[in-house]
Amino acid sequence: MTFRLPPYPYDRLDGLAKLADAHAGGMVDCSVGTPCDPPPPAVVHALSTSGAERGYPPSAGSAQLREAAAAWLARRFGLAGFPAGAVAACVGTKEFVASVPHLLRLREPGRDTVLYPAVSYPTYAMGAELAGCRPVPVPPAPGRLGGLDLDAIDPGDAARALVLWSNSPSNPTGALGDLGAEAAWGRAHRVPVFSDECYAEFTWDAPPRSVLQHGSDGVVAVHSLSKRSNLAGVRVGFYAGDAELVDFLRAVRQHAGLMVPGPAQAAGVAALSDDEHVEVQRGRYRERLASLAGALGAYGCPVALPEGGFYLWVPVPAARWPDGWAMAEALARDGGLLVSPGDLYGEDGSGHVRVAVVQPPDRLALVGERLGRVSHG
Repeated sequence: MTFRLPPYPYDRLDGLAKLADAHAGGMVDCSVGTPCDPPPPAVVHALSTSGAERGYPPSAGSAQLREAAAAWLARRFGLAGFPAGAVAACVGTKEFVASVPHLLRLREPGRDTVLYPAVSYPTYAMGAELAGCRPVPVPPAPGRLGGLDLDAIDPGDAARALVLWSNSPSNPTGALGDLGAEAAWGRAHRVPVFSDECYAEFTWDAPPRSVLQHGSDGVVAVHSLSKRSNLAGVRVGFYAGDAELVDFLRAVRQHAGLMVPGPAQAAGVAALSDDEHVEVQRGRYRERLASLAGALGAYGCPVALPEGGFYLWVPVPAARWPDGWAMAEALARDGGLLVSPGDLYGEDGSGHVRVAVVQPPDRLALVGERLGRVSHG
């Protein structure tokens, strides 16, 4: 059977974007988590002056980049002495997430199942589809917006699983998972656990967490500089953990020619070596979350602040709209605000919309002003 590629999720928002852009002052795009704030000047300087553009960069990442990543893991998560040899670079983390099932199937061709959070970043499921695998969603932990209900995983699916994906803080819900329990489940079932931790720096009610705090055996943590350092356009990420898994993935990726450009690696070293700019960014996102949550509440769409991340996962008021698409249309029409309907992140998300607070404060204030002029009579 010929593979039929589904529409790219965010391309489905084109009609809503036109509706939002009809406002005087234009659309305020909070549909995608694209940072708007500048990266640190030292990072831009490193990017422009490295001289690394002349030669082929190491696929695994330069020694400096891997050492900077290991040092950051030690500072941020208390992982003193984490070996740089158990760290490797990736070209941003989206390509890594999408390619992991295919690569792991080379390692264990008898397995064909990808377990992933039922409400989550679409690339976990798409990576399974692209590898010809079975994507099997795992429901959230009971009474929670996030985490994984590990007891709900069918034993047959566990026996066929190539990987269990975890994401904490969650995109889109902002909820935190039980990384220790997930690591233990993976070890008990001989299933590698890959923990997507790209929002870890934006954990609000507790210190940031990593699956690596529960040991590296059978687990891999995935980190990105796109969010923490506003470097989405530079495409620098890394993965770290189980030495055998990291080395296998590194070797296959080297054969495939997957390389972070040399200047981008130099920028990554500068970004990972500085924590002050992250604290500044944390403050920006906390203020924006509170500001837009207040505007949405006044519009009749109350929402709790997330445990982590920079998204508001807004429940659809059932008395006003039937689903997230109808609510997204109203927000575009009334506020010029473009948001993502929740079913882009799985069928179970249909009763929500996701709002990324990645626009400057004046643009978010404009949304509040527009929504404030709407009568609910």
